[in-house]
Amino acid sequence: MTHVTSDLAASDLEAWLDASASHLDTTTDTAASVLPKLADGGLFRLGVPVQWGGNGGHVADAVNAITETSTRSLTAGFVFWGHRTFIEYLLQSPNAALRERLLPDLLAGRRGGATGLSNAMKFLSGIEELSVQSRRSGTALQLDGYLPWVTNLPATGFDVAMAVKGADGAPAFIAALASDDSGLERSPDLDLMAMRGSNTAALKIESVQIGEDRIIHHHAAEWLPKVRPAFLAMQSALSIGLARRALAEATARLRNDRDILSEPVAALTAELSTAETALLEGLGGGRFIEHPASLFRLRIRLAEIAVQAVQFELSASGGRAYLSQPGAGFQRRLREAAFIPVLTPSLIQLKLALRVQELPAAVGATA
Repeated sequence: MTHVTSDLAASDLEAWLDASASHLDTTTDTAASVLPKLADGGLFRLGVPVQWGGNGGHVADAVNAITETSTRSLTAGFVFWGHRTFIEYLLQSPNAALRERLLPDLLAGRRGGATGLSNAMKFLSGIEELSVQSRRSGTALQLDGYLPWVTNLPATGFDVAMAVKGADGAPAFIAALASDDSGLERSPDLDLMAMRGSNTAALKIESVQIGEDRIIHHHAAEWLPKVRPAFLAMQSALSIGLARRALAEATARLRNDRDILSEPVAALTAELSTAETALLEGLGGGRFIEHPASLFRLRIRLAEIAVQAVQFELSASGGRAYLSQPGAGFQRRLREAAFIPVLTPSLIQLKLALRVQELPAAVGATA
């Protein structure tokens, strides 16, 4: 598997992320700059075939870049995840015309790409029903529904993927809607506790009409398991990046009176490295498609590691972490860590999906 590495320091991106992390977390002031900055660093082209405007390599390269970004700003990493995941949907879509039309602006960061498929991933695991419906309207399809939480919806324009219940008993399908579609309404930015610069809002879909040219895939249940590994692996990169930074901060603050933390911090650092390796190796083959439970477990454990790592940073920092100025970075990471367990699919939803998958095997073993 050929990889193309990313280097945030190759441009001013590294310095910009450091300088902007607090603003991206607490305000919307710099939200419009995230996509252009990441695009200028060439990050959206990682893992995209050269013939489609990318730098080649593998989707694992995008995972690594999201990880690096998230060590400095989880808000930027979150936007990166949503945008690059939408790009991945186009790469794995049989709709070549849609891919050719949308990719140039997405790769250049001129337009946002949003993954509205969190509902679909829960639907695939049997957790909830689809929240967008369709019906025939002449030769077109008319869509209605509501998505309560979608990230990377910049005011400059966006495209969003969503799973739609088929009309007249047809299979559920995946469609792409555009910000200028009549009947698609974006709410004001959600009043988030943190990560406010992520252009996160709700979408109301009311009598939006689309044609075949907007269909990413006609059979959601067939296609979603194939894109789920990339979706969850890139999402897991948020946890890896946050954990990596918190553990580095904890290690740097270990002193004689806190040496008792050295062993557990080192052990968690080693576990993080092992889990990250397992994630990238699994992404390189088809194991996560055939055995999604192994991916669910990694996603769950990486989220738990991130939360634990931030607590280690607190313990290593002591009261300093509670002071506004010297503790500002930690306080941001604490808010970021509070988001990781509820990022859809949440840890509770993933554990429920695992229970549903394992139930048939348990029933068979006791029959």
